[in-house]
Formats: sequence, C-alpha cells, structure tokens
Amino acid sequence: MNMNFIRKLPIPKDIKAEYPVTPELAAIKASRDTEIRKIFTGESDKFILVIGPCSADSEDSVIDYISRLRTVQDKVADKILIIPRIYTGKPRTTGDGYKGMVHQPDPHADSDTLKGIIAVRDLHMRALRETGFSCADEMLYPENHRYLDDVLSYVAIGARSVEDQHHRLTASGLNIPVGMKNPTSGDISVMMNSITAAQHAHTFIYRGWEVQSSGNPLAHAILRGYVDERGNSFPNYHYEDLQRLADTYAEKKLENPALIVDTNHANSGKKYLEQIRISKEILHSCRHSNDIKKLVKGLMIESYIEDGCQKIEEGTYGKSITDPCLGWEKTERLILDLAELL
Repeated sequence: MNMNFIRKLPIPKDIKAEYPVTPELAAIKASRDTEIRKIFTGESDKFILVIGPCSADSEDSVIDYISRLRTVQDKVADKILIIPRIYTGKPRTTGDGYKGMVHQPDPHADSDTLKGIIAVRDLHMRALRETGFSCADEMLYPENHRYLDDVLSYVAIGARSVEDQHHRLTASGLNIPVGMKNPTSGDISVMMNSITAAQHAHTFIYRGWEVQSSGNPLAHAILRGYVDERGNSFPNYHYEDLQRLADTYAEKKLENPALIVDTNHANSGKKYLEQIRISKEILHSCRHSNDIKKLVKGLMIESYIEDGCQKIEEGTYGKSITDPCLGWEKTERLILDLAELL
C-alpha cells in the first residue's frame, strides 16, 4: 500500500473527555436544536441564515466575526435565526491547496491532523461558549462527525460528496438538519435520491462498528447552482427552479419538504457581491408563490470581515483564503434588509 501511516488518532470519545461540553453549553445547544427543528418542520416561520466564511482559517477572526453576528441576531430575532458557518474542512476540486483547519490549524504551517481535530473542536466550543451560537459545519469526512456531534446544530453535504453512500447513510443517523447540495452537474435527481436515502433507516459500517440508523426526517435540499461540461456556471435559484423543486418534493412525498438556497458558488458564478441581489430575489419569489414560501427555509451566504479573498501569504485579518466572501458592513446591511422584507 502506497501510504505512510503517521499515527493512530484518538477516538472521538477520548477527545470529548479531554475537551468536554459543560451541562450549561449542552443546554444552549439543545434549545437551539429545538428552535431550528421547528423551522424545518413548519412549526416556526422564522427564516434561517447559514452564514459565515467559506472556510474557517483563523480562530480569532472567526470568533470576532461570529461575535458581530450575535449583535445583529439580537436585532432580528423575531424573524431570522442565524446559524454561523464554521467550515473546518475544505473540499478541493483537484485535491490541491488549503484543505481546512482540520488539516492545517495554522495555514502557514504543515498539516497536523491531531492538532486540527483539537482546534476545530475548540473553535466550535468557543463559539458556543462566547456567543451562544451552535454552528454549522460541512461533513467532508463522515467518520470525523463524532468529534463535533455534541456541538453542531447543522450539517451540509457538499456537491462533490452528495452521491457518496457513506455520506448519505451517516446523514441518516444524525438528529440535526442535514442539507444535501445538488451535485456540480446540477442533476436534481441525485440530490433528491440523497435526501431519500438520508430520511430512511439503514444498517451500515461506521468507525469500525455495525450500526443501525433510524433515518433523518430533517434531511433537505440545498441548491447551489451547477457547472456545465465547459466549466460555465449556471444558477438554479430563480422562481422557475424553486417551483420545480417544490413540485419534485410533492411527487417524492418526502418528510418536511425544505430548501436552503446557497447564494454563492455557481449560483453567483463566485461573484460574491451578487449574493445581495440573489438573496432579495429569492424572497421576492417567496412572496409570489405560497408553495415556494413554504419550501424555502433560508439562505446560505458566504461572508467574512473583509470583502473578497486573498492568498494565504497576504495575511489580511478576516479575509477569506479560499472563495471570496461578502464583507462585514455589506453583510450587516443585508441581514437587516432581509428582516425588513420578511
């Protein structure tokens, strides 16, 4: 085998014992989980914003950003529920480049997965402790989820992972909302099959165990646009796209039909400023169709302290080192504007 086995990593149980969640923090997360669940089941009409950096690259700037979100959340709490993005694993199209904090807790240093696992747990716990936010992360590696399952309130399955059996079956065993993105090809049937699989019970292998899941009724769709065979980006957030998905959900008869719309990636063509217009257009569609209004539970927005993105070596505080993000001033204005439109 062409692999160098560096070291055996601690099991999640041991990491949790070393870095435990206090009963007080567990109660905060449980309360948040209940509120979020009610939005996906239709018991609450609040609007979700899964919002934050493309990737969490620095603990201090991420906590600074999330602390700013806390202030805005208090202003819009009657209409909007914010779930900060703390995305600690970064999928790479070619496999090259910065792969996220779980690999490199220091983007300027070599990979160190043990330090990365501890760093991402500490970051999520610090957000919960200092801001009262339980956050979202992408499930890039299904077997890593248990390092964070006691602090996360939302999980996304990426466009390159949504067809993977292990991702689907692991999602079926979670008790928090799991968003399934449409694949990069844009084939909606792939996403719907993934949601179906995640909502059903399964027996499968997980972390060396034979396990049985009971199905996750909160598995749902994320539309993120798509890319054709020539590399051209196409959106799927327009009125017709949303209505088509509502009709597809009705045909499939899945539990808790729900959609989060990703306003960046191929939907914006990675033109991050377009997220402002796209967000408002989606709310406009909701006002013109009751089916769409019931389906769309919120938006996913890539945002950080500074506009745009940078190379790692540039070192600008609070500026993305992966995909470009909306800066803080524009983000704050957008959240307040969305609250006015809801």
